Order: sequence, then structure tokens, then C-alpha cells
Amino acid sequence: MTSARLKHYGWGREGEGMSAEERTFVLGRYRAKFAIDEFDTIVVPGLEDLSLREPRVLPPASLAPFCSTERYDRAAHTYGKSYPDYVRAMLGDYDCAPDVVAYPRNEAEISTVMDWARSVDASLTPFGGGSSVCGGIEPRVDGIKHKAAVTLDLRNLSKVIEVDPVSRAASIESGTYGPSLENQLKPHGFTLRHFPQSFEYSTLGGWIATRSGGHFANLHTHIDDFVESLRVVTPVGVLETRRLPGSGAGPSPDRMFIGSEGILGVISRAWMRLQPRPRFRAGASVRFPSFFDAARAVRAVAQAGLYPSNCRILDPQEAFNTGAADGSVAIMVLAFESGDHPLDAWIARAFECCADHRGTPEPANVSDAHLQGAAGIWRNAFIRMPYAREFLTPAGLINDTFETAITWDQFESLHDKVKAATERAILEATGVNGEVTCRFTHVYPDGPAPYFSFHALGRHGALLEQWQAIKYAASDTLLAAGGTITHHHAVGRDHRPWYDRQRPELFAAALRAAKRELDPQGMLNPGVLIDP
Repeated sequence: MTSARLKHYGWGREGEGMSAEERTFVLGRYRAKFAIDEFDTIVVPGLEDLSLREPRVLPPASLAPFCSTERYDRAAHTYGKSYPDYVRAMLGDYDCAPDVVAYPRNEAEISTVMDWARSVDASLTPFGGGSSVCGGIEPRVDGIKHKAAVTLDLRNLSKVIEVDPVSRAASIESGTYGPSLENQLKPHGFTLRHFPQSFEYSTLGGWIATRSGGHFANLHTHIDDFVESLRVVTPVGVLETRRLPGSGAGPSPDRMFIGSEGILGVISRAWMRLQPRPRFRAGASVRFPSFFDAARAVRAVAQAGLYPSNCRILDPQEAFNTGAADGSVAIMVLAFESGDHPLDAWIARAFECCADHRGTPEPANVSDAHLQGAAGIWRNAFIRMPYAREFLTPAGLINDTFETAITWDQFESLHDKVKAATERAILEATGVNGEVTCRFTHVYPDGPAPYFSFHALGRHGALLEQWQAIKYAASDTLLAAGGTITHHHAVGRDHRPWYDRQRPELFAAALRAAKRELDPQGMLNPGVLIDP
């Protein structure tokens, strides 16, 4: 990992960002979309210009060696990477900055910070890489139960502790960032093979706590699939689950903490299932006359049991926006990989499935097609796109995404309803026609995970209200059409209203009971998932 620190505003590390050529391309697409030459752009305040309140609590001398109340540390741990986070940071609103940021180096120090936070009536927010896009890491103080806010940054727990090559598993500390994790596994010939878009700036513990979805779109789609056992520090003690390949002994204790978003305890380490590093690859870009043709081909591939590593589709406008095509065709990004065997038969059968639905592969060398043509262009845009928001938001542009999952029999109806409702909401909120596009990120034999992007020309002074109107309309329609409020972006606070409607109320009561038992004072990430 580079030594440059993460930005307090924006994606990635200080000094990183889109090139001038990339910025020109992205802004050019928006200028054409909204028929506008210049955007009303405001200046984002620098770190030195921020007004942060004095800390309401200070760490005792015993914690001072790994705690900070410095301006940068507090500002960098105030927000995640959601659109509302960017708007509030852009406006210099850091009222919710934590009072103290702790960087524990081991489990004992995690417990010590918990004890101290409890003694001073502070909330405690676990923090991995800060890449949440759903309001999952903002420190909260309710003024009654909590009088201050402490953030617990786990970056110092960053080691692969042990590798078991016989069982193909490793014990890994939760604060390990994606690149460091893979670098430590590489000498052993293994990979975790979990690559979310935030891979470079997110941690193992964050992936587990939010039920992260990885880049690979089939078979092993979520971090859940790789967890063998967990070790969790709670305010009332340390819990460790038994390391097993599988078990039928009651409800899984691992599953209670996977997706718990830091409200039940702090994941300190995990045994994770590994895979051999791939030696064989095959891939292609496939063009389709329509998005629904492409979707039907995806269903055929998924139900054939071929398990491609990638089987994503982009609608014509999404393909155009990323430069992968000219806007007249939908694109499938298809890839297979294996550490064990050649893949000619697998991709040949996938091509047959695509041909049945009017798909035409682009000419390419199938062994590295993921780096060529439309697939390569999209792949680069996918990795680079998070850098765009830090200059699009100050330009008054509202660009955001939301995702869901739905069974195949309901997909086409959901797609049309959500697209129409979101387009209508954009026009009502901004007075200007916007754009809604769709792609698949993950696929299953029984349904896809559609991922929508929307683009609107907002107005400074009203960006949050305009975004909220669009977000609410889209989310209401998702739920009414039978989808989930989130497939892999977690719940946080942005999705709470719809998560409350989606989950069974008796389950919510059981979750609240678990919260009371493990976190009696309700100090851990209050307001996420449930209210105590």
C-alpha cells in the first residue's frame, strides 16, 4: 500500500484522481446529455477551512498512544461515499465529526476503547476503509443516551495470521485492505477472490460486516460464501465461532454477524476460504440488439450451470456512457477462469446460449478478452468511475446508483416500472429530463441483480432534497415490484426506511433482543439496521 493518506473528501488517496482526459470525457457526456456548456460549479473547502467543534471528550493517557483528535483524522472519519455524504462535505458541514478516532492495534485495545467509550457515554462506530455508499459509518449522537462520538478505525489489524494450505483457508485480521490481503496470500499461491469496486479502499472486516458483493458475478457472489469462522469483540466479551466447512447445529452464529454492520460487535479476525490463483482464462464481449435479449441470454447461461466468473450486461445507454459501445447495442461482458483446467468448452457453450438470443461475440483473443474491446473499456470505467463524483457533485450534477435482486419471472416488469418511476421523479424534482440506465452486476439461476444508475441536473441549495425525492421514488418502486432494497450495498441509514418494510417484524424484534444482550448501552453504530 502507498503511504499517501486517504482523502478527507473524495475517492482514494491524496494525489489520486481522474486524469484531465478522463474528466473531459465524463463532463463531455454530461454536457451532451443536458445540452449545457458550463456547469454552476462551487469550490469545495479545503481541510484547513473546515470548522470542527472542540472534542466533547478526550482519551485518557492510557489510550492516547493510539487515539487522535487531530483535524484530519476527525474529518476523514465523518462521512462515507454516498451522494448525501459528498454534498454535506462539499458544503463544509462537519457537525457530526467524531470527537476521537481510535486506531487499536489488537483485540485488547478494542476492548479498552469500548470500556472507555461506555464510561463517557459515547457512541462507537467501527470503521474499515470508509467506502460505505449508504450512510453506514457517520458517527451519531442522540444527545440523551450518547454525549460524544468515537470512531474505531481497524487499519492496524492488517495481517494474514496463518494460512492452512491443506484446507485452503487463512486466518486474516479484519482491518486488512484488499490489496494487502492479496499480496500476503500471493506467495502461498492463493487468492480470496473477492474484488468489490471498493477493493483498494476497503477492508475484510468491512466486507463481512456489510455482506459485500464482489466483482465476480456468479457462484461466489458475496463475502458470505468465503467465511469459515469469525472472532468478534463485543461490549460484553469476545466471541469466536468454531472453524468448520459446514454445520447443521442450529442457526449459524457466523450469519448473525455477517451483515450486522457493526451494531453487535467488532469483527477482529476471520478464517476465510481461499482458492488457487487462476491459470486459465477465457472471455469475450457479446453484442445484443436489446437489453432484454441480453438478459435472456444471461438467464440461459446461469441456468446451464456454467458458472462464469463474469456475466454482466450493460443496456445500450450504459454501454455508451462508459465508452464501451455507440448506444445502439447492449453489451455482455463474459469471462471464465480456473486454477485447474482449460475453459474452451465452457465459453463455447456460453456462446451457444448467447446465439439463441441474438448475441454476437466481438472478435478477440478469448484468453485475455477481459482486457480488450468493449469489455476492457467497461472494466477501466468501472474501476475509475468512483473518482468522478468529487468533481461532478460541485458541478451540481446528481449521479447515483441503486441496486436490487429479483426473480427472473418478475425482472422485466420491475425494470420497466423502476426506470419509469425514476425518470418521472427526476423530472418532477429538477424540472429537467434525466437519464436512468441499467446493468447486471450478479446473476443466479433464479434471478439477476439489476444495478441502476441515474443522472440529473441538480441545483445548488437543493441537491439533497432533489436527490432524496429521486431516491425515495426509486426505492418505493423497487420494493413494490418485489425486489430487495439492496443486493450488496448494505443498509446503513439511507436504506433504513425500506429495510424496515422489507424484513419481518418478528425478525426485527429478535435482532433488537440480540443487540440488547451484546451491546446493552446501544453504543455500537446507533441507527443502523434497527433502533434499540
